[in-house]
Amino acid sequence: MSASSSYAGAGVDIEAGDRAVELMKSKVARATRSEVVGGLGGFAGLFRLDLKKYTDPLLASSTDGVGTKLAIAQAMDKHDTVGLDLVAMVVDDLVVCGAEPLFLQDYIAVGRTVPERVAEIVSGIADGCVMAGCALLGGETAEHPGLMSPDHYDISATGVGVVEADDVLGPDRVKPGDVIIAMASTGLHSNGYSLARKVLLEIDRGNLAGHVEEFGRTLGEELLEPTRIYAKDCLALAAETQVRTFCHVTGGGLAGNLERVIPNGLSAELDRGTWTPAPVFAMIAQRGRIERAEMDKTFNMGVGMVAIVAPEDTDRALAILTARHLDCWTLGTVEKGGKGKSRAQLVGQHPRF
Repeated sequence: MSASSSYAGAGVDIEAGDRAVELMKSKVARATRSEVVGGLGGFAGLFRLDLKKYTDPLLASSTDGVGTKLAIAQAMDKHDTVGLDLVAMVVDDLVVCGAEPLFLQDYIAVGRTVPERVAEIVSGIADGCVMAGCALLGGETAEHPGLMSPDHYDISATGVGVVEADDVLGPDRVKPGDVIIAMASTGLHSNGYSLARKVLLEIDRGNLAGHVEEFGRTLGEELLEPTRIYAKDCLALAAETQVRTFCHVTGGGLAGNLERVIPNGLSAELDRGTWTPAPVFAMIAQRGRIERAEMDKTFNMGVGMVAIVAPEDTDRALAILTARHLDCWTLGTVEKGGKGKSRAQLVGQHPRF
């Protein structure tokens, strides 16, 4: 008689999954809101929307992942910061339309469940939710033996927010003369890592553990710097100034993403001379011999979020963001008409780049 088979024998360790849940419980408990109904462990998360608080509420939804930045985390065996990245990629998309993030649910696919590793990832996600002011309402961890190697994993999340119908931000609010304000990124954020890894780790043969003078830390630490979570900053700005719209600068770069929020018939020139990108961008460009246009469309180049505001609110907007410890500056203005096919163009040269 042949030996009996089991789920564990096929590579799925249910007990390890249970241990991971126990390790993350206390951390997840911090990432909550008063509207959350019940606790962890159910088949679905419950959230009571306070309908008395809104006149005509609209729910906003966004989903995203972290991309190949995970390869850096896995190589360094450091997994909490990518949890912050995941939250940032979702909630910073939600606030573009003015929505307040309410809750987030994550999905973690692993080749093999290592409870401490899963708990570390979820710990970062919970911290990110606290920073964004939303609840971590639930999630799923699934083992995929045979499909993923034992030490590899992928993560994604979906977030839900709410905004009054009359307060929805977007291109229809943008007018000639509006001012474009940049908010600095913390580095690469979570985009362009396939190119960054190819240049820094393959072409340049960089060592993730090696100290880099330009960064003041190791290459790995620089590449794992978490994506900034702008959600609360953007909501504070929208509450106190006439924000027309926001623009989350992710894949496609600054000009490419800004085109999505500038309506037809209007355009903007963004002055590169107003900021100097962090050294990591220059290193990638120089070591990889990458043309400026390719850098501009692949990386955020130092600008993680943009606000388009009424011209009379420019100084106040800059003061609010500065008080919230954000490096910010005026990038340009919105004008009538357009030049060529693009509604947003980068002009000039970066200082010392």
